Amino acid sequence: MFVFLRNALSAGTIVLASNAAQGPALAQTQVADFYKGKTMEMIVPTSPGGDYDLRARLVSRHLGRLIPGNPTIIVKNMPGGLGVAASNYIYNIAPKDGTSLQIIFQNMPILQAVKQPGVQFDVREFGWLGNTTNTPNIINSWHTTGIARIEDVLEKELIVGAPGAMSTSYIYPIALNQTIGTKFKVVTGYAGGNLVNLAMEKGEVGGRGSNSWASWKSGHPQWLTDRKIHLLVQVGLTRATDLPNVPLLLELAKNDADREFLTFLSADMGISRAFTTTPGVPRDRLAALQKAFMDTMRDKEVLAEADKTKHEIDPSDGDAALKIATMMINTRPEVLERYKALIAGVQ
Repeated sequence: MFVFLRNALSAGTIVLASNAAQGPALAQTQVADFYKGKTMEMIVPTSPGGDYDLRARLVSRHLGRLIPGNPTIIVKNMPGGLGVAASNYIYNIAPKDGTSLQIIFQNMPILQAVKQPGVQFDVREFGWLGNTTNTPNIINSWHTTGIARIEDVLEKELIVGAPGAMSTSYIYPIALNQTIGTKFKVVTGYAGGNLVNLAMEKGEVGGRGSNSWASWKSGHPQWLTDRKIHLLVQVGLTRATDLPNVPLLLELAKNDADREFLTFLSADMGISRAFTTTPGVPRDRLAALQKAFMDTMRDKEVLAEADKTKHEIDPSDGDAALKIATMMINTRPEVLERYKALIAGVQ
């Protein structure tokens, strides 16, 4: 009797162990069956060109071969509302089956937190795949202005260009005007960052209110070599290792309240070039997409191409990206009110 029970229990244990072992393999097979022959879309919230677009295309060229089933990925540019149009599409319209992805503008959590008109998404419900880099943003001057350090802008006006009044290119300089007394004048209305760069070359503006450090290195390395631009401030939570002498935005604060505010403005650099899918993607597919994304970030072909094109890769996973987005949504009301007051004059 006892021998029979022991043998039966052993047999049951073997069956359970076998089923457990088959679970991941079965899930991967189901994911592969779903994606086989599929065409996915990668939504980019900017016009072609620039770091967001080029980075999305880099990822799209390789991600499909690392997703089970090897789907094809096509890139679609969807500029509008400083990224809001793309995120609204991913949240409300795109298929919720794991075939639609986006490279998300880093300020989407801020816009949601302050209840910006037009926002029709909740970043906490996106399926976060991960972030490609935590490269800082840069406020810069053009070499002909005679302004080489942020201290110079305390004494002399610097006109900088911005794609829009709600962009970081507007917000960072105005925040410095309000906190430390700089004399930035921001000219808005440019259709994109590349047009701001062109305006600098033509002398229409004396700098750019914000651009990623990675974008400068990949898009205009000769400008850096020839010292055509001066890096005044970097925006992030820690200084980039290759910019040890450029001050952080938050380091310029004169008191604790200003430091908290400038830290809030800097926090989204942890999702500066992040990718998401829609809400509601089945768990096994989301897990497969997250794994494929991180595999892409470690892939030798990807890293070789990124190195050739000067696209910095310093990835973090989807859980880390979601944590940052959630933290920003949960920012203290006093800080959010200060942000809303900053942008109130340009609504």
